[in-house]
This record gives sequence, C-alpha cells and structure tokens, in this order.
Amino acid sequence: MTPENLLRRPQPVEKLTLGCPVMDRCLAGGIPCESITEIVAESGSGKTQLCLQLALLAQLPPSLGGLSASSIYLHSEFPFPTRRLHQLAAQFHAHHLQDLIATGRDQRYDPMDGILVQSVHTADQLLDIMTQTESFLQNSQTQFPVRLIVIDSIAALFRSEFDNTSIDLMKRSSLFFKISGKLKSLASRFRLAVVVTNQVVDYVGDGMNGLKIGNLEELYSSGRRVCPALGLAWSNCVNSRLFLSREEDEKANNCSVERSEEDGGFGSRTTRRWLHLVFAPHLAPSSCEFVIRREGISGVDR
Repeated sequence: MTPENLLRRPQPVEKLTLGCPVMDRCLAGGIPCESITEIVAESGSGKTQLCLQLALLAQLPPSLGGLSASSIYLHSEFPFPTRRLHQLAAQFHAHHLQDLIATGRDQRYDPMDGILVQSVHTADQLLDIMTQTESFLQNSQTQFPVRLIVIDSIAALFRSEFDNTSIDLMKRSSLFFKISGKLKSLASRFRLAVVVTNQVVDYVGDGMNGLKIGNLEELYSSGRRVCPALGLAWSNCVNSRLFLSREEDEKANNCSVERSEEDGGFGSRTTRRWLHLVFAPHLAPSSCEFVIRREGISGVDR
C-alpha cells in the first residue's frame, strides 16, 4: 500500500467508556465520538446518572477509555442534580486520582472543575448556546479541551412550546434539524462525543407513534409499552439510540438488583434495569442488565 493510500485510510473512531466492561461490550467499546448518541428512558431509569458518570469518565486518559477532556453539560430538567454529581465526583476522585495526575492534573484537582454546567430553557436558547460553544471550542487553548457535550433533556425544550398543529409541527421539525445539524457539525469538527437524553410517551398503536424503528419490535418499561418522545422527525436526527428500561421484580436475585428507594432498602421490592441498543451504525442488537449504586452505574455480568 502506498503512503498516499495510508494517509487516506479512515482513522478508528474514538469511544468514551461507560465505566464498566459489561456495558462497554454491549456498545462495542463505548459512546462514539463524532456522532450523536441518544439515551431514551422514563423518569427514574438512570439516564441522567449515566450522563453525569460520562462527564466524569471523559476526564480519564484514553488508555482507560476516557478522552483526557472536559465536558459541557446543558440541562433543561430542573433542578440540576448537584448533590448526586458531588457524590459521584467524590467516588471518582477516590478511585482515579493517580490516573488523573498521570494526565497532567494537579494533586488537588477536583473532577467538578472538568464539567461546565449550563441551564437551557428553550430550543432557541440551545441554538444560541451552541453558536457560543463553537466559538469557545475554536478559540480554546486549554490543556484539557471539551470533548463531550451532554444535553439533558432535549424533550423538555419542546414540552410546551409547540401546539399540535401542522404549522407548529413543521416549525418543530425545522428546529430539530437545525439543532442536530449544528451538533453533528461540532461533533465532526472537534471530534466530540454528543449525548442527548430523551423522554418516553405511552405507546399509541396508530400513526408514527407506533412505528418500529431499530432493532426492538416493542419498548417496555415499568410494565408499560412506550415509545421515544418527539416522534419520527427527531429519530432521524440522531446517529445511535439507547433505551433504558426498568421493572419491579420481587423474585430477582439480590446480587444483581438494587432495593427500591420507596422501601428504604429493606423491603422485598427490587428494581431491575436494562440497557438496550435500539439502533446504531454497524452495531448488532445487544442489551445488558445494569444496577445503580452509590459509586455509579455498572453492568451485571451473566
């Protein structure tokens, strides 16, 4: 092969670890850079906690699955879970201080310093923030550049701003494509991993609401059949879609489940959670069980 052909060979896409070999195997290495990964789930399924964990893991060196980078966390769900982030950051610092020092960080480094948090209230404001972000990324000369953008959640920005009329639906779809186009441009230009969370709505078996998209014929969570919010137009705006589901299980093995918060951790009810790959380029269908503990989210190896 000539040197010219070697130069033209596509470089492997970097991936950001989920912090667990079980979950990384499910996604063939983690969250890919240079694309948009959507996490769909009902409230309480762990999507925000997974995003917080990713924002911390991005600070690790590439040898450990990180990006040696900072992150921008745009939140539209209020209030922001500051207490939980501090808790995760303390656990992360205790386990990875030497790894962080190896990347050039100071002994007194606080992982919270690597996460830039910004509230966002409307879709138009999000577009403005992304324009500002582009300028920031272009001019930033910091040792640990931003390589991860999280938007939690995209659905909240469209919850009450648009009516169910043809004109408003067209305006909404136009905004979808503007937002995703800007995100994909930033992801490609600056080699970013972009993670966007989305909510679910109850399944209605007609029209686009009931359309099968991806590997799974049906999506169930908490005993309900659901589908991602924002419909088909938004589905076409993301590169990969993950679905987090949860079920109450009274007979589950205690080693692979967590006690529900409602029973204070001592009752017989348990919650089992799964991560499903709904669609992604060049990835086969896969899923794994996971648990949420004080130190974060981790997969269950079976």
